[in-house]
Amino acid sequence: MGIRAIERAMRVLQEMNLQPYTSISHLHKRTGLPKPTLVRILKTLEEAGYVENDPRLGGYQVSALVSSLSSGFHKEPMVVEAGRPWAIAITRKHQWPVSISLLDRDAVVVRFSTVPDSSMSPFHKTVNMRLPLITRGMGLAYLAFTAPEEFRLILDILRKSDDPEDELAHHPEQVLRRVERVRELGYATRSPHVEPRNSNTIAVPILNDDGRVMASLGLTYFTSAFGSEAEACEQYAPVLKAAAAQISRDLKRLSASPLT
Repeated sequence: MGIRAIERAMRVLQEMNLQPYTSISHLHKRTGLPKPTLVRILKTLEEAGYVENDPRLGGYQVSALVSSLSSGFHKEPMVVEAGRPWAIAITRKHQWPVSISLLDRDAVVVRFSTVPDSSMSPFHKTVNMRLPLITRGMGLAYLAFTAPEEFRLILDILRKSDDPEDELAHHPEQVLRRVERVRELGYATRSPHVEPRNSNTIAVPILNDDGRVMASLGLTYFTSAFGSEAEACEQYAPVLKAAAAQISRDLKRLSASPLT
């Protein structure tokens, strides 16, 4: 027979891990636990060092100590774990699915996605999907912010590819123009000639403390929901940039923790 108090505390921690900040009212709504019970749980977790209460922001957040609970868990790189709650928070607010992808030699691979949490997803499943680096928003957002030497090595690899979406690698001047535009805007979008054409993806890089690109963060939407790509980008590019900046700060905090 389980220990009910522990089950409740873990349920609270799981819910808090999905939000940058949360309140007792939100936790009450999401967990169904009585507010007096939540107050006691939060107080206990705060005293143990797993939760912080910041009155300035009017809410509670998990502390870096929470990462020590997964010190023996190595399923995903730290950037995916750090980005997971932010991706979920964006989908909860804006409905569209959000993904995090990592470089895998000649493409980026989706390692986390909120497709299951979105009622507006153009896809049924995206985890483990490989996305080319030049034509796809999440690939281009990564490629555009790689260091010069890494950029040259990646282009050399892509020139040996038989994938039609890598063909532009044989025209480095065109790639550079595309990359420079992405750097100027701070985000990338999917090329209009690749499938599926009824949707598009806006993506931004996630950088570490040294400015090195670690992953890309992307939001996918139905093109019919907006009058133009520019309209969608104006609305969601700032949201993604803000989330990527927060993820970078969380990565720095987690990396500095002696418990990680």
